[in-house]
Amino acid sequence: MVNRIMLNETSYHGAGAIAEIATEAKAHGFKKALVCSDPDLIKFNVTKKVTDILDKEGLDYEIYSKIKANPTIENVKEGVAAFKAAGADYIIAIGGGSSMDTSKAIGIIIANPEFEDVRSLEGTAPTKNPCVPIIAVPTTAGTAAEVTINYVITDVERKRKFVCVDPHDMPIIAIVDPDMMATMPKGLTAATGMDALTHAIEGYITKAAWEMTDMFHLKAIEIISRSLRDAVANKQEGREGMALGQYIAGMGFSNVGLGIAHSMAHTLGAVYDTPHGVACAMMLPIVMEYNQECTGEKYREIARAMGVANVDSMSQEEYRKAAIDAVRKLSADVGIPAKLDALKEEDLDFLAESAFADACCPGNPKDTNVEDLKALFRKLM
Repeated sequence: MVNRIMLNETSYHGAGAIAEIATEAKAHGFKKALVCSDPDLIKFNVTKKVTDILDKEGLDYEIYSKIKANPTIENVKEGVAAFKAAGADYIIAIGGGSSMDTSKAIGIIIANPEFEDVRSLEGTAPTKNPCVPIIAVPTTAGTAAEVTINYVITDVERKRKFVCVDPHDMPIIAIVDPDMMATMPKGLTAATGMDALTHAIEGYITKAAWEMTDMFHLKAIEIISRSLRDAVANKQEGREGMALGQYIAGMGFSNVGLGIAHSMAHTLGAVYDTPHGVACAMMLPIVMEYNQECTGEKYREIARAMGVANVDSMSQEEYRKAAIDAVRKLSADVGIPAKLDALKEEDLDFLAESAFADACCPGNPKDTNVEDLKALFRKLM
């Protein structure tokens, strides 16, 4: 079997890394950027930290900021039009997964206009050309979209999210600067952090996992588990740890896929507009319980990475329970709810069918079905 690893051409890590945006733009000979961000980041002057650098260095740009938290087909279409109108030749994506996912879709369509119907990008679309060059600047510590070949778009009309997996969408440069994440409120820090933990755990147990990605995922679990509480408390060490941990998780899962915690989270986001990280956090321990019989000794290593003591003296049943309990405790400690009040019994058929059709579902270590997914969703009620 042949395994593939894809990462950014270049990534910068650490406080002050955003200064390297100008260095890279000049080195590549870029002429004009479409800066993709969201309204809140504009409002709170987070995007300005980057545009100030561009202004200082005399680098031309225009801003596109009509991006929703769960980016839509319409957001992508508007972004494609904005890129063309600006006469841009590269994108600077500033934000969480929403800005970066939108940027990837824009960049793919500009370089592959035969895919201008955004829905045609679902799954593994056979694009031929690398997307427009993207410099990705995350402002949340969770999605790792800056180092993945995945993006997710919401189809409002059909009440569903669809996952796109395309090696051509990888940002060429990632700027992972914890100072860009310092203004995240507690709730967003917690939600995006639990999304990162879900990436690491699902990536570690997915069917396609192998030694190199296991290395990334276990280290990510360790860093996230020790850093997230401090990040929610807005401590610098916690912010720095989460910036690194979520990126390392992305280095792994982008190359091996995820599982049904993400399939189900995508569906909850599409139907109820549940924040993605919150949905992942609620589903993760439920799905871990469901998957445990298909994971061999991996839950022992998850428990160890999460700081559980004496795992080597535990039985298989004990260390599996310890891993799941550690996830539940971390989620509760950072304020994630365990139940979803919006969930209705009459929605379960649609939710389960949508989750079963999601691109992340086949990677789950345990083969599933619609009835099992309905039962798992019901545990949130």
